[in-house]
Amino acid sequence: MASGDRGRDRDETRNAFGEAVNMTARELEEWLGTEESLSVGQSDGGESVGHSSGRRIVELLRTKKDDLTDDDVAHMRKVVGYVHRHIEQRPSGDVTRTRWRYSLMNWGHDPLK
Repeated sequence: MASGDRGRDRDETRNAFGEAVNMTARELEEWLGTEESLSVGQSDGGESVGHSSGRRIVELLRTKKDDLTDDDVAHMRKVVGYVHRHIEQRPSGDVTRTRWRYSLMNWGHDPLK
C-alpha cells in the first residue's frame, strides 16, 4: 500500500473509531471498574476480551494521532467492527440494565448516549 493510501486508511479508521467510541477515556475507565463491567463478556477464567479491549481503548483515546502504531490502528478497526455488529443485535425494550449494553460499554460505546 502506498504511504498516501496508508495515511488515508489510518485517518478513516480513526474517524470510524471516533464515531463508534462515544465514551471519554475517563468515563470508560470509571465504567471498567464497576461490577457490571466485570460481569459480561467471553473469558477463559480471567479478564474478558471486552474488558481487556476497554483498557486498551482508554490508552488509545489518550494517544496522540502521530504516536499510534499499526497495532493500535488494527485494534481500532476491531473495535469499530465489534460495535457495529453488536448494535445490530439490539434487544427490544429498555436496554438500560442489560448485558448487551454493558458489553458495548466495555468496548467504549454507550448506546444510551
